[in-house]
Amino acid sequence: VQLVESGGGLVQPGGSLRLSCAASGDIFRRSVMGWYRQAPGNQREMVARIVSGTTNYQDSVKGRFTISRDDAKNTVYLQMNNLKPEDTAVYYCKLTTSDGMPYWGKGTLVTVSS
Repeated sequence: VQLVESGGGLVQPGGSLRLSCAASGDIFRRSVMGWYRQAPGNQREMVARIVSGTTNYQDSVKGRFTISRDDAKNTVYLQMNNLKPEDTAVYYCKLTTSDGMPYWGKGTLVTVSS
C-alpha cells in the first residue's frame, strides 16, 4: 500500500486548503482513513478519521475541517477552512486495514502565516 499526500502549502490565517491522499491497492474501501499532523517539537496527533461514513475530529478543528473519501478514486480529502497559525504542521495520511495494519504517507507541509 502506498499513500501519496498533496495540497499542502503556505496560506494566510483565515484561508483554506484542501489536502488529498491517494492510496494504491484494493483495500481502500475496507480501511479506516485518517489525517494526522505533527508540529515541530510536538507529538503526532489525530486530526480527523473516517470509516463507513462515520467521522470524528480533534476538538480544535471541529467546525473548520471536513474529512471525506471517494472510494471510487481510492482518495481521502481534508478540507481545511479558517486556518490558524496553530494549524501549521506536517500533515500525514494514515490507512488502517480491517486487521489493524497501519500505513502512513510521507506527509505534506501546511504553513499558516501572514
